[in-house]
Amino acid sequence: MPQHIGIVACSAEGASLCYRTICVEGAQLMGPHAHPEVSMHTPSLADYVACLDRGDLQGVGALMLASARKLAAIGADFLICPDNTIHQALPHVEAQSPLPWLHIADTVAAQAVTRGFHRLAVTGTRWLVDSEVYPQKLAACGLEYVRPSAAECDAINRIIMDELVYGIFKPESAAGLRQVVARMKDEEGCDAVVLGCTELPLIMDDASSPLPTLDSTRLLARAALRRAVQGHD
Repeated sequence: MPQHIGIVACSAEGASLCYRTICVEGAQLMGPHAHPEVSMHTPSLADYVACLDRGDLQGVGALMLASARKLAAIGADFLICPDNTIHQALPHVEAQSPLPWLHIADTVAAQAVTRGFHRLAVTGTRWLVDSEVYPQKLAACGLEYVRPSAAECDAINRIIMDELVYGIFKPESAAGLRQVVARMKDEEGCDAVVLGCTELPLIMDDASSPLPTLDSTRLLARAALRRAVQGHD
């Protein structure tokens, strides 16, 4: 029997994309209409944002752990979190967690190595870009990384938090993101871009991006699928 995937969700659009990817692409591994059992728990996004705004990673971790315990109680076998930003708190959670986790940045770094990339542009919320979530995982794989400028980071953060998490997708915002990625390609020498917010794949993909994309949302979903069905990610 495939393992039961537990989704510790934060923002709705990214979690929904992750969930849909698991359910739709499950058929490729398991047969028509088939996918592993999936459960998801989501506290209010406002609770997470309040903790992030005051730099309270212990509070973020407590919210994640509460979800983890609820998912364990209904039979999940392992956990994923389709939110890059709150992975900052995962070190506060793992020792107390009732279940093992897949780390979103591990899946992205592994894919970057597989595809032969060397220098990655890291995009996402202000909290994510300022954190060590990706630098630690990328450096461990021998990968270089570049952060957007402060102004670019502020602009991307606004797009994510004022638009994407509400399901608002504006062409001008997608164009602005493309400009940032193009600059990081031309001026910083990046050869791929990490879509390090789980909503960013909703406005950028390989067809529209100046650089090859590393879609953290779908990469995590696919790693969860492999683990659930094959016993490894």
